[in-house]
Amino acid sequence: MSMTDRVALYLQDAHPIRDGIEYVRYAESRGFEAVWQAESRLVRDAIVPMAAFAACTERIKIGSGVINNWTRNAALIAATFVTLDDLAPNRILCGLGAWWEPLASKVGVNRRKPLQAMRETVEAVRRLIAMERVTYHGEFVHLTDVEIDIVHGRREPRNIPIYIGATGPKMLELAGEIADGVLLNYLVSPTYNVQAMDRLEAGARRAGRTLDDVDRPQLIVCSLDTDRKKALDNARKLVTQYLGQQPHIMKASGVSQELLDEIGRVLSWPATEEQIERAMELVPDDVVQLITASGTPEECRAKVREYVAAGCTCPVLYPLGDDVYTMIDAFAEGYR
Repeated sequence: MSMTDRVALYLQDAHPIRDGIEYVRYAESRGFEAVWQAESRLVRDAIVPMAAFAACTERIKIGSGVINNWTRNAALIAATFVTLDDLAPNRILCGLGAWWEPLASKVGVNRRKPLQAMRETVEAVRRLIAMERVTYHGEFVHLTDVEIDIVHGRREPRNIPIYIGATGPKMLELAGEIADGVLLNYLVSPTYNVQAMDRLEAGARRAGRTLDDVDRPQLIVCSLDTDRKKALDNARKLVTQYLGQQPHIMKASGVSQELLDEIGRVLSWPATEEQIERAMELVPDDVVQLITASGTPEECRAKVREYVAAGCTCPVLYPLGDDVYTMIDAFAEGYR
């Protein structure tokens, strides 16, 4: 498989939004294709920073990486993304995800039948952003004779691709079947990608499509520093927490059951800072580098190439270090 020329930035809540704006403007100036804004935990809403990024840039695409399909109904999702498209025409990417436990139940959401709920949301949102008048009655989405009610402005169908943030095999198949693309998860190994491509392809076949019809950007944790030890230690804490929280995904990525069991004996949920520090001592460098792009700039670029070779179409780099500009420069200058 040939290398991609595409690269994107991923921002969570590690930096003030005003700093994020400057990172996005710099990434745009260095040729990055897109920025994806996280919405995880009850920390930072994705839409507000997306609007800020859209208002302060001219070319870079702006995606939600990802909002969930439970706390905003399909009509509101469509209206929100049409509004963003008014701000940055043809530059908005709608990323949707199925959310996670235990947060969902803590805020009163029952995530039953997540595949059916996602299917209905995607189908309804797609019709609304195409400026159709929609009646849709599914199990989760209920719309009766509604449309995006534009009084002033563009009434033509909007070019807003829909991506599903998918990790598990069934959601991957659904993304392959109905979405414009899939936003692949971070903290997985390139080996995981091989299995994910099979599931995406199976879903695409159901819709008479091929894998090439499905865009496949991927979140990749990037801890880059000329000081290799510092880079690896920066990533180790995040990796350790994920080993404890998502052992099934880690096993699918090639992490040994023995290490997962050791971590599980140290970490409770939610883990204390002391438990995390103890568990970090158990995680060797090779495991950190198995599921992240961590180390020197050369090591980080080489790891990203592995994800691309395993099916990722656009690396979406999640900077762990404080020097985001250096990471942007390292990839603007070429990993391909």
